Amino acid sequence: MELEQLCRQAHEARITVGTLGTETKNAALLLAADSLMAHEDEILSANEKDMERGQERGMAQGLLDRLKLNHERLAGMADGLRQIASLDDPVGEELSETVRPNGLVIKKKRVPIGVIGIIFEARPNVTADAFGLCFKAGNCAILKGGSDAIDSNKAIVAALQEALEKNNIPAGTLSLIESTDRETTTQFMRMKKYVDLLIPRGGAGLIRSVVENATIPVIETGTGNCHVYVDEFADLSMAVNIIKNAKTQRIGVCNACESIVVHSAVADEFLNMLYGTLEEYSVELRGDERAVTIFGKDKKNVVPATEEDWGREYLDYILSVKIVDSLEEAIAHINRYNTSHSDAIVTANEENAQKFLDEVDAACVYVNASTRFSDGNEFGFGAEIGISTQKLHARGPMGLTALTSYKYMIYGTGQVRP
Repeated sequence: MELEQLCRQAHEARITVGTLGTETKNAALLLAADSLMAHEDEILSANEKDMERGQERGMAQGLLDRLKLNHERLAGMADGLRQIASLDDPVGEELSETVRPNGLVIKKKRVPIGVIGIIFEARPNVTADAFGLCFKAGNCAILKGGSDAIDSNKAIVAALQEALEKNNIPAGTLSLIESTDRETTTQFMRMKKYVDLLIPRGGAGLIRSVVENATIPVIETGTGNCHVYVDEFADLSMAVNIIKNAKTQRIGVCNACESIVVHSAVADEFLNMLYGTLEEYSVELRGDERAVTIFGKDKKNVVPATEEDWGREYLDYILSVKIVDSLEEAIAHINRYNTSHSDAIVTANEENAQKFLDEVDAACVYVNASTRFSDGNEFGFGAEIGISTQKLHARGPMGLTALTSYKYMIYGTGQVRP
């Protein structure tokens, strides 16, 4: 199906999908979860083709990790759909009601956005997550994955569409743009006549391309240059454990720690503790002059940082290390180089913790916890559509309510404006 026809089909289906009852949507989501597992062999076989192609192209290890599916990850995708089915339906929620002096009753109610386009890279799990969240919030979804995951995406969407068809849900509810050329992607970004919102999920290049080329409103979901600041009042063992988790649990995710900032008062003791822990994972430490001196210039996996390192999302076993002399300097450094995603402070000082929470400009700011918790499921939202690093209209992990708008419904008894 050509692109414009596919977008028009979604546009025409949006009213029907937007008025589906909660029970109908939940039944379709549960059947979609079962359909994923029923088609496990086809989906994993398709994913193997994508993995082989990625390895042949020399895809980075972090990206291959994002691309890979297995039984556990597919089961997790199915469970994500079941969790979405169990969540409260935001559509129709009454946000406010006022009665004007002239007797008009004005109600503000939550409604679907309409048609949402998602452009994403080698993350086949996004296919199911995006569908589930968009659908539960009463929206039609048009998905545009990258060439790296095209076989996986086709197989997943086919399984989901089968479930929708069995529930007599309109065909335009879920669509996949199968063309992988850039021209089609750019054309999709300009389908404002049919598409109400565009959400890019991927690296900085993809997000920048969408923001610069789209005529459709865009929510930026961010690259993650996430920081952990080790304060002078930190429990150093706690800090090591938090950074170990935030850096090494999964390197290819946007909420992984990429940069650490350390107060000079604890730098000697802490950096030696950290080096001993991260050496096991062969994490490369790119430090400023003071950090390199503390680590030892001849130490394995220690290199001087460049200016570029402070703002990098590595998606690899690499950390930048900056030493500062005050909390204020730490906050200034983080606000200069972060991507407004997730940043953390490790401290036992409540005043410093609150100052960090108040002044660091990020969607998620932590005290004494790993940045890896920046996730819709961990926040209790079910699967997420992405993590917004902007401030309009959604910020942070985007669950169901972030995929809705609202309308005013005005009830009168014949009033006219004087």
